[in-house]
Amino acid sequence: MRQSAITRKTAETQISVEINLDGTGVYDNQTGVGFFDHMLDQLSRHALIDITTRAKGDLHIDDHHTVEDTGIALGQALVRALGDKKGIRRYGDCALAMDDTQVRCALDLSGRAFLVFNIDFPSEKIGSFDTQLVREFFQALSTHGGITLHIDAVHGFNSHHLAEAAFKSVARALRTAVEADPRMPQAIPSTKGAL
Repeated sequence: MRQSAITRKTAETQISVEINLDGTGVYDNQTGVGFFDHMLDQLSRHALIDITTRAKGDLHIDDHHTVEDTGIALGQALVRALGDKKGIRRYGDCALAMDDTQVRCALDLSGRAFLVFNIDFPSEKIGSFDTQLVREFFQALSTHGGITLHIDAVHGFNSHHLAEAAFKSVARALRTAVEADPRMPQAIPSTKGAL
């Protein structure tokens, strides 16, 4: 089974993440940041990756450390669960529509972290959630998951929809990338022989 658990403790946060890449999208995310929990639930549900997250952070300062450190731990859990990446599809993409919004994602589980993030949020907050933290989460996930990750808003004017479409498009792309390739079940998907 492609499962893993990561615990991350710093002076700012205490994070635990458990994932199952071969799950059904069962989620239980409790970070103390309501909107972020909702986004993690979307990531789990639409990637069909079971995700359980517990986070305690310095929310009296702001949500930044909790969101970023959760992205770090989730990226590390993904790397551990994928192992040598033998037999996976490696690449995934999705153009996701949500009401006024369309967000495209393309990703590569290459081991080479790189983030391209082209979403301009029309508001600074979604409720009490800082929209800048959407990028911070994906930067941490990309860096610590070794993911080349491109997220582009085609259009949209509602900040909530833009954020949610970003998480859902990444989820759908990730779902494809981690799936087993039935044509190459024992091969590492690279001419280098390693990822």
